[in-house]
Amino acid sequence: MTKKRPTPAAKAYENTQFLNSRAGRPVRIMSEFHEPMERFNRYGVLDTIVFFGSARIPSREAVEDGSSGTHEGLNELAPYYEAARELSRRLTEWSQALPGDPGRYVVCTGGGPGIMEAANRGAHEAGGRSIGLTISIPAEEFENRYVSPELAFEFHYFFMRKYWFTYMAKAVVVMPGGFGTLDELFELLTLMQTLKMKKRMPVVLFGTRFWSDVINLEALVKYGTVGARDLAYFHPTDSVEEAYEYITEFLQEGPPERGPVL
Repeated sequence: MTKKRPTPAAKAYENTQFLNSRAGRPVRIMSEFHEPMERFNRYGVLDTIVFFGSARIPSREAVEDGSSGTHEGLNELAPYYEAARELSRRLTEWSQALPGDPGRYVVCTGGGPGIMEAANRGAHEAGGRSIGLTISIPAEEFENRYVSPELAFEFHYFFMRKYWFTYMAKAVVVMPGGFGTLDELFELLTLMQTLKMKKRMPVVLFGTRFWSDVINLEALVKYGTVGARDLAYFHPTDSVEEAYEYITEFLQEGPPERGPVL
């Protein structure tokens, strides 16, 4: 009688039980580093303009047709959706017209609805590519239809997502938002203050009334917990034109060296 050959054990990298286990966590983390790195290299993406902001802020169309819901505070913030859309469109058009390096700066967002959708939408309307770094959470986040399909990502780990937001960023626009936006803003400011991020980068804090209601950054100077010069890390404004000029002049006068392909 012929002895039955045993079924070979699964290779470790094909063993989904292992990959989804606690022991497999380092492999999952490294996957969220190496897969985006390979894809960004493949599509020639090295420099980004990042937009942060709330997933809940509706578009003007959503407010007008009643699909935005009944929260009056959110409906009042709809102009920020339109501002993010316009600013992204203008920055994308500017990037595409750069002599010798058209399309160098690619708009990057969290890939979800609200402000993120607005920025991806503006880039799409300008005929440019844009990036969506979504995160798997129970609600709100999902890939919006304006993200370039080849540059759509979904992360499990927030810290890996933040790494890709920050590593290639050459400018950042922070629109009104909630805990997530505040987290992203303060981590960015901390990296700049501590020189863990040494590159010079324009940061626009858009919506002076909103931000003055939500956080009193000047009070940190008053009590001595930050220095007055630390407030120079960001530029507050309510103007799309001013934000556009601030970012483009900053990048044109002293654009950072293109980072190495990892």
